[in-house]
Amino acid sequence: MENEDVINKVIDELSKIKGVGHCEVLTDEDRRVIEEMEAKADEMTLMGLGRGDNKGVKKVLKSDFLLVFTTDMDYEWPPAPNVILMQNGEVVGEDTDDEEKLKELANSDDAIVMGNIIIYNKNALSSMGGKCEPLVVVLPPKKCNEIECLPNISSAYLASPSPPTDEYLKKRICHNNESGTGTFLLGFDIGRGT
Repeated sequence: MENEDVINKVIDELSKIKGVGHCEVLTDEDRRVIEEMEAKADEMTLMGLGRGDNKGVKKVLKSDFLLVFTTDMDYEWPPAPNVILMQNGEVVGEDTDDEEKLKELANSDDAIVMGNIIIYNKNALSSMGGKCEPLVVVLPPKKCNEIECLPNISSAYLASPSPPTDEYLKKRICHNNESGTGTFLLGFDIGRGT
């Protein structure tokens, strides 16, 4: 199968996922702009918690092929964790979609629950006052099983771009930027093992 046929099959499969809108292949220039924007975003404080490390975007930028797709409010994010809080190389918090875990830890003396984010040890927040190593907000790559299972596809990963990159991508591919529209990146290889 030619690469173009495989890419078209990927776009067809993505389009079948609830909440996915427009899909488009990104250029080498897009990759360069995204890499620069993400490097700047990593230096900024994310969610008021610490500096960023968007491992997902870094991974998909290394893929043979890079697509962007828009999402609406019906899109189901990959299973948590999609945000991991690290300090001194250890996980100190993360987001979760486990309601029972959120309820259980909301009553804990050690943990802090903020929406769907859990900080397992309150002492990790003392880093925000400069007392210890700052938090690193990691956005991990997420396997995209719907695409990974296609013939000739390997290493299919999703990544959530930083807000500045999200805005760039929406301006680049959206004809109308409706409220609730977001973007995801999909990187994949053709014809190689994982």
